[in-house]
Amino acid sequence: MSATASPIPTRRARSASPGCSTTSSPPSAAGLISSCSSENSLASDPATLGEAEAANRLMRLAREIARHNRLYHDQDAPAISDADYDALVRENAALEAAFPHLVRADSPSRQVGAAPTSALAKVTHARPMLSLENGFSDEDVREFVARVRRFLSLPADEPVALTAEPKIDGLSCSLRYEGGGLVLAATRGDGAIGEDVTPNVRTIGDIPQVLDGAAATMEVRGEIYMAKSDFAALNGRQEESGGKVFANPRNAAAGSLRQKDAGITAARPLRFLAHGWGELSEPLGPTQFAAMQRLEALGFPVSDLFVRCETVEDALAHYRLIEQRRADLPFDIDGVVYKVDRIDWQERLGFVGRAPRWGLAHKFPAEKAETTLERITIQVGRTGKLTPVGRLTPVGVGGVIVANVTLHNRDEIARLGLREGDRVRIQRAGDVIPQVVENLSRDEQRAPYVFPDHCPECGSEAVAEEGEVDVRCTGGLICPAQRIERLKHFVSRGAMDIEGLGEKSILEFVELGWLHGPADIFRLAEHRADLIGREGWKEKSVDNLLAAIDAKRGFDPARLLFGLGIRHVGIVTARDLMKCFGTVEALEGAAVNENGQAELSAVEGVGPVVAEAICDFFHEPHNREALADLLALARPAAFVSQARDTAWSGKTIVFTGSLETMSRDEAKAQAERLGARAAGSVSAKTDLVVAGPGAGSKLKKAAELGVRVVDEAEWAKIVAEA
Repeated sequence: MSATASPIPTRRARSASPGCSTTSSPPSAAGLISSCSSENSLASDPATLGEAEAANRLMRLAREIARHNRLYHDQDAPAISDADYDALVRENAALEAAFPHLVRADSPSRQVGAAPTSALAKVTHARPMLSLENGFSDEDVREFVARVRRFLSLPADEPVALTAEPKIDGLSCSLRYEGGGLVLAATRGDGAIGEDVTPNVRTIGDIPQVLDGAAATMEVRGEIYMAKSDFAALNGRQEESGGKVFANPRNAAAGSLRQKDAGITAARPLRFLAHGWGELSEPLGPTQFAAMQRLEALGFPVSDLFVRCETVEDALAHYRLIEQRRADLPFDIDGVVYKVDRIDWQERLGFVGRAPRWGLAHKFPAEKAETTLERITIQVGRTGKLTPVGRLTPVGVGGVIVANVTLHNRDEIARLGLREGDRVRIQRAGDVIPQVVENLSRDEQRAPYVFPDHCPECGSEAVAEEGEVDVRCTGGLICPAQRIERLKHFVSRGAMDIEGLGEKSILEFVELGWLHGPADIFRLAEHRADLIGREGWKEKSVDNLLAAIDAKRGFDPARLLFGLGIRHVGIVTARDLMKCFGTVEALEGAAVNENGQAELSAVEGVGPVVAEAICDFFHEPHNREALADLLALARPAAFVSQARDTAWSGKTIVFTGSLETMSRDEAKAQAERLGARAAGSVSAKTDLVVAGPGAGSKLKKAAELGVRVVDEAEWAKIVAEA
């Protein structure tokens, strides 16, 4: 075999280097999932964050990335796209680089994969199965080679040969042979501990059970996958038999391999490609290329697109060749893996964090296709947001048939100049999320699409607040798309606090046609006889619920106002409004007045945005009718401020951080009883900040403004002495 590189493949193998798996970040399930606007954008800029904010963000990133690792590696049910996951990882890395002293023990940079499940026996890997760093551009690849040169102190004219191979989207697996016989097969798991899948792997025809001439101990690592044609046939059979239909070949392969019953695995068309090795009693060869030749000679399948490249430019040329052939390959891939060819250099380079310094995964950009935008429909979310969805002439993109695509909001439609009937170019962002990237029919003369100004579900006005792109339905109380969430909020502890009326009961009563709006809660007594005897309901439990509802017919009007679910109106703002207006009817009268927004904005704690949201709510006739219906059945008591005349009367207090001896609502109620106002942000008008553990930007701003800061114990003393 020639040792020279060529952009035309001369050999096989998807190489995964010693102790390394090449699946470094989870791809997502298909669907309309929000994606990052740019692969290189960060949710938080380290240059703009203080230390407390950075620590808080690192904590949240550690939890979020760990959750997505569990979904992908443990449950085979990814919830976000590959691009979104990569963005989270890059943000974490950027923050750790800026604040190295804040790196957490549970940092994602120190983790690989996810802990194995309890369904299968655990296996400790003799050598960790780590992951590769990602690159997204040619420059990233050149910088990778430059880092290798700097680390090894190589002269400028010293060539750095690489191997290049497709990055298969499958499930990493380690095969352990002793005395030439297969004794153990394990998934990657969290990199240190995987799952024992030996009986299942023995059913895969590509994997040799006995090796002739192998070393005494040898671990071969590679990817278990399902070919595209086999995946389509499997899904066809599953659909016919009423079984589970898989989202993509990777999920199908993972679900098929990780079965308790090896008979199920045997019935699934799984395949294997070797890409590296783990523990060895003797070397396979002096180079990555020679070692992969040796594995092939022992009977392991390796990729036909595995080559040795003399220079980084040769490697990039091979990347482009694989990209061109991607759609015709029998398996899904999402990039190209490069590795330093010389094994002695690999050993000197070693590892940093969870990845080798000698390997890089060069990801592909999203695949694109052209089709026709047949219709634009509107979906109303549970918060009232109107989301436009493009209905497409179905088209294949990256092995997936795409028929629907999110258009995000009306500004995106305007930016692209989209009209029904336009020819559009779409791509799967992160190889998962369908999105329109270009309108190919801009010059054609057709009427522009008019975004609706009324909710298609209930007919209420749909508006966008100043400075926001999202259009929302204002018919919260009567909109069927928002009904469940609105009713759950109405009966919640901070609002009407109706004990025994939880989400499960609300869903049941809505399905029975008994609940359409909040007023119907006070009509449930009419259905007492029908409810008794239903599953989970006995006479005592029914009467307890009806008594709890009846007890709320006379209640604090601020709780009622908060329970209406008006955007931006929390319980503190509701109390501020009731202090001023006394009743919800009086507030309604002010809101529908032509000067209502100015009048509401004059209330302490109510700004223009909140005032506009209140006016929008009461401007909608459906909401006023639903409120009148409610007030006819449940009569709020007159609002009585619990405030006392104390030294804190008229003062503004901000609570920040984690309160350990009381809830945030209780702390705010204490402030109000002292005659103070609990605000959500620190300003020059703030008189006191109560800071618990984890306080961040608010604490920093208080220090900058010279605002007095106390801890929770000092606050308790203030309350006791007032």
